[in-house]
Parts: sequence; structure tokens; C-alpha cells
Amino acid sequence: MKIRGDFVYKIPEELVALGKERIDGYPVEGFVWGSGPENPAIMLVGEAPGENEIETGIPFTGRAGKELMASLQGVGLAREDVYITSAVRSRPYKWGTKKKRNGEMVERKYNRAPTKKEIIAHAPILDKEIQDIHPPLIVTLGNVGLQRLIGPKAKVTELHGVLIETPILYWDDANNCFKETDEVYHIFPTFHPASVFYNPPVRELKDEDWRRLKELLGKVE
Repeated sequence: MKIRGDFVYKIPEELVALGKERIDGYPVEGFVWGSGPENPAIMLVGEAPGENEIETGIPFTGRAGKELMASLQGVGLAREDVYITSAVRSRPYKWGTKKKRNGEMVERKYNRAPTKKEIIAHAPILDKEIQDIHPPLIVTLGNVGLQRLIGPKAKVTELHGVLIETPILYWDDANNCFKETDEVYHIFPTFHPASVFYNPPVRELKDEDWRRLKELLGKVE
């Protein structure tokens, strides 16, 4: 296992500004920076911030964050040991209605999965993070992070808990398409921590993935 560095990594502010500009006009809000050391044990790639993350400015807070921290603790890691990022850095939302306790119906924003265009808008940010940090192992959380890195046909239900050695996708602005890197990366897909709340049987599969990851951490350099 790699020992974490003492310095926190931050993507260049001009790239953040470009990311905000590129996603302007889409139904998204806020911006959450990636979080973690320059030399992490692993990199975690989720899909996008939710309501809690936009309020705190910290990736994976709220219930999903507690679930993820418990999984990390189970493999001997803490938040400070890993770099946490996502395919999209702004919160994608949709409007819906909610019934209050007094019976009143109110409109509110709900989280949703990011669209392909939103993923492309922030693709250079994730590309830069991976290029600079060069993580020894990338753990994808859910389908969005997995498909962003290895392609739209990848499914977490089929690939979870398996160490994959593969090139990954990066966004080529000049040709307006994703291309494969020359370099091979170690990718370990597992379920998004929030999935256990709306699909409880996933918990057993997720927990087994993290037990497998614990075994791998001592082997992947």
C-alpha cells in the first residue's frame, strides 16, 4: 500500500473556472473540489455531489458519506488517506414535489444522475486529477464513475469486486471525443455507498467487495 503524502492536492483554480463555465446553463448547482492527499492510498471516483455535499463543500457527506467512511475503516483507511472525486463536480438536480407534515405540497430539488453532456463538461477536471495524482488504484463507486473511465457498456453489477487492468478514457477537446490513455491503470469497481439505502440486498455484495479490496491493497503498488 502506498503511504499517503503530507500535502493536500488541489486542482488549478483556472481549471475549476473553466469547469464552471463549461457546465453553465445545465440544471446543476454549486461546485465541490476533490479532497485528499497528493499521494493517496487509493482514489475514489463517484458520480456527482448531492445536496449535502453542496452545503458542506466536502465530498461524500451525509448518509452516503458515513457508509463510505465505514467501508474505508474496514480496510484500514481513513478519509485523510484517500483522494475523493467524482465524474461531475456540480450537483445535478431535478424539480419535484414533496408533501409537508401539514399537507402542503412544495416544490424542491432532488438529486439525479449527471447527463453525458454534464460529464463531458467536467471531464478535464477528473483527467487532470488522475494525471497529477497518478493513483496506484482507482475505486469507482457506481456505474457513472465506472463508465466515465472505461466506457458506457461497463456495468457495476457485472464487474464489481474485480481488479481490472486497463487503459482509461480521457476527454480530447480537439476531437470532441473520449480516447483511451496509453497507460494502463488498476480499476476496482464497486457499488455506490448510497445504493444500500434503496436496494438493501446490495449491502452484502458491497461489503464483500471491500473485503476483497482489503486483500488487494497490500499487493497493488
